[in-house]
Amino acid sequence: MTTAVAPGSALTASDRCDRCGAQAYLRVELQSGGELLFCAHHAREHGDKLREVAASVTDETHKLEATPAGESNG
Repeated sequence: MTTAVAPGSALTASDRCDRCGAQAYLRVELQSGGELLFCAHHAREHGDKLREVAASVTDETHKLEATPAGESNG
């Protein structure tokens, strides 16, 4: 079950994919009023269809990009 959150709020490590339970990196707020959360894998797999039914999409898959050794994000 997905917990409702404020629209556009950041996803956290406790947000889980509705398909497989992995950490969610994509939130889709549906035109019908519900929301779905997806891991990066399932976001890519279902992305085109999800965008067709979405009122808004929060995509945080960029967080998965690796930082080269020796560099910091600060």
